[in-house]
Amino acid sequence: MALDLSDVDLLTESVHTRRLLLRPFCAEDAAAVHQACQDEEIQRWVVAVPSPYTLDDARHFVTVLAWRERRAGTGMQFAAVDLESGGVVASVGLMNLTGSIGAEIGYWVAPWARGLGYAAEATGALCGWAFGHGVHRVALLIAPANAASCRTAERAGFRREGVLREAEVDRQGQPHDWVLYGRLSTDEPPPDIQPR
Repeated sequence: MALDLSDVDLLTESVHTRRLLLRPFCAEDAAAVHQACQDEEIQRWVVAVPSPYTLDDARHFVTVLAWRERRAGTGMQFAAVDLESGGVVASVGLMNLTGSIGAEIGYWVAPWARGLGYAAEATGALCGWAFGHGVHRVALLIAPANAASCRTAERAGFRREGVLREAEVDRQGQPHDWVLYGRLSTDEPPPDIQPR
């Protein structure tokens, strides 16, 4: 089965889970994104997040960067909004949707929302959405020292596949490894994170 987005409006597409609404970012999300990205852990593990991270960076992300892939049809960035509080608790995105067989997923979780299972729930739901639209494989790249994210990947049904040695250059210009995780459409999803 090949990727089929013929019935999808990438500019408005949202995904629901038991506790979250994954929706497109909007200008009103800038303050929450700015606050979250002040976190040292996000700045440490998410290479694309500038350091220091300004309110202008957050505005640019929610109004330009998060929309670039949606408009091009190559990916989707979502604000993960807690249904109970209405607040943004994470960012999760699918990238490289133009491939015939797979996509890549990435996420960060706001420090005030960590340890609650939001990343695994959002990642699992987004994988389910991708598989439902013909994606066969979703990849996830994680820094080897990011143990919490590695545990999240496994809770979301990903399997560790190997290490990509010196595959990325960090902010200081030093190469570092990625742990490669993968999940196939034929893999059994973990029952506790299936989308509703």
